[in-house]
Amino acid sequence: MASKTTLNAKNLEALGAERLAELLMEIGTGDAAAKRRLRLELAGAQSPIELAKEVRKRLSTIARSRSFVDWRGVRPLANDLDTQRRAIVETVAKADAKEALELLWRFLALANSVFQRCDDGSGTVIGVFHAACGAIGDVAQKAKGTPKRLADQVYEALIANDYGQFDGLIGITAPALGKDGLAHLKQRIVQLSNTPAPRPADKDRVQIGWSSSGPIYEDQIAESSRVSIVRLALKDIADAEGDVDAFMAQYKPETRKFPPVAAEIARRLLAAGRNEDSLRIIEAAEHRKSPFRDWPDVEWVDARIDTLDALGRGDDAQAARWEFFLQSLSPEHLRAYLKRLLDFDDVEAEDKALDHAQQVFNLTHALAFLVSWPALDRAAALVLRRAADVDGDRYEVLPQAAEALSARYPLAATVLYRALIDFSLTHNRTGRYKHAAWHLLECSSLSSAIDDFSGFESHDAYVARLKREHGKKSSFWSLVAS
Repeated sequence: MASKTTLNAKNLEALGAERLAELLMEIGTGDAAAKRRLRLELAGAQSPIELAKEVRKRLSTIARSRSFVDWRGVRPLANDLDTQRRAIVETVAKADAKEALELLWRFLALANSVFQRCDDGSGTVIGVFHAACGAIGDVAQKAKGTPKRLADQVYEALIANDYGQFDGLIGITAPALGKDGLAHLKQRIVQLSNTPAPRPADKDRVQIGWSSSGPIYEDQIAESSRVSIVRLALKDIADAEGDVDAFMAQYKPETRKFPPVAAEIARRLLAAGRNEDSLRIIEAAEHRKSPFRDWPDVEWVDARIDTLDALGRGDDAQAARWEFFLQSLSPEHLRAYLKRLLDFDDVEAEDKALDHAQQVFNLTHALAFLVSWPALDRAAALVLRRAADVDGDRYEVLPQAAEALSARYPLAATVLYRALIDFSLTHNRTGRYKHAAWHLLECSSLSSAIDDFSGFESHDAYVARLKREHGKKSSFWSLVAS
């Protein structure tokens, strides 16, 4: 049973309304955000109309602000914006959808000015704007305005989509736009497609940058933006109308051969029941394998597999799953492959797959797969067999793998921890010294569970070598000591 001093709603209720009001006034003193929240609550308690007035005042204040918001102020700014968004969507919209829709458009119109003075590297602020954009569709349907008016608002928003705040807007508003609204929007977009950005005389062109091919001019950026807006909008309108051919028309024939684009088109053809057309698009794609990987685009692979299944070519789909697993060690594709095998056949196939993984040249890739599967016995055997190949710079894989192996395979875990430590010290990665110190502590703890180091250095011998080779790195050793 919770103590009566535990901070929860029930215990606070016991203080009584008068005392709670006093506390809120005290907490709000000197805290602008708390004061704004309290004012919103008071306005909302009075009426949705008063709440809307309070929100409108706050939006106007934010629009007038010109001060730069660094990373420390991003969270408070995002919280302030989200408070206004929630007031609009959760309260005003229930009482007056038309008022809420107007407030949402005004809210989203803040985005460009906010991002011009905001360090939103974490994506916190854009997330609030995306949430507001996502609410427009439902609110617009409830508002029951004219489709043409809504289409004009969507058009103006797409033109002002400088920071991606309106991404996905056409799909979001499609139900409210309806056939007539989409047709009007399409008409305006087509008109834009036939209206190139003005190109000034050479002497009047404004240079804003430089590239390997020469100077970059302001009018060039404007034209590029226009073309992009048109193409993306027509794609989204085609999706909203269920017109696969119109979607496909936004890509040049040679572009349709690019695997991700082919996969996009194929997905839509499948949804339309045009399975043969989907296969033709898929098979016409020209693979350009990444220089960092030796497997084709996963979206293309999945679209091809789904197309083969849709055509009743289950054996070919299974062959494609297996082939992609052999290339990529994708656990998802292996599971999908095994799931479709008969009883007992899946056990044999799994063993074959794990045998293959242990022979893959890229040790880190193989280790990540075996640990995630999980096949920890095979992962441990792989580490001990290829200890010299362990790359201590692969921080995204090795610590997790070592932790997974530590309970049952302490020697293999130790080899991984040592690789991380050695890399950090040898390459003077001082930012990792704290982690390396913890890894050395883990090695010390694991050593008591290792009866036979099987040719690897004992823990004491390893520490002695570290001191010989890196004894002058006092920052590391001070962390170890502490």
